[in-house]
Amino acid sequence: MPQIIKPIKTIRDNLGRFVIWMFHTVALFLIGAAVIFAAGKAFYTMFITGHFSIEDILLLFIYLELGAMVGIYFKTDRMPVRFLIYVAITALTRMMIAMINANHHADLSIVYAAGAVLLLAFAALILRYGTYNMPLDTGIDELTDHKPLRHGLPPGE
Repeated sequence: MPQIIKPIKTIRDNLGRFVIWMFHTVALFLIGAAVIFAAGKAFYTMFITGHFSIEDILLLFIYLELGAMVGIYFKTDRMPVRFLIYVAITALTRMMIAMINANHHADLSIVYAAGAVLLLAFAALILRYGTYNMPLDTGIDELTDHKPLRHGLPPGE
């Protein structure tokens, strides 16, 4: 392999990592701003109407979890999947309360939603158990191929 290719590949790889980092940073700022805006709008609406229901409070918890996800991703460069499960559990709980408030009786759809909450709680338990007992350190280095085969040639040739 010509000696000029190695520096070009290094520059290409560094530029690619920078572009990905920049995209993640901008996207996280936009997502964080959207979460703050939506939570602020919801809180403002609750404050103006003077009506705070349990559904509204659960909605604020959903925004809190989304904001926490953005913050954790900023600090660790990892997507906390458990937080998505917590958001789904909170959203299903909010939906069940809304169905009960609308119908004033329990029906089969509430049983299905409760089963989904139980399933998600079990999934969160499995993820928590797995991350505690079987930690896995995967980063960009673990996701790239350190020993590529170039057109059937062994690495380094």
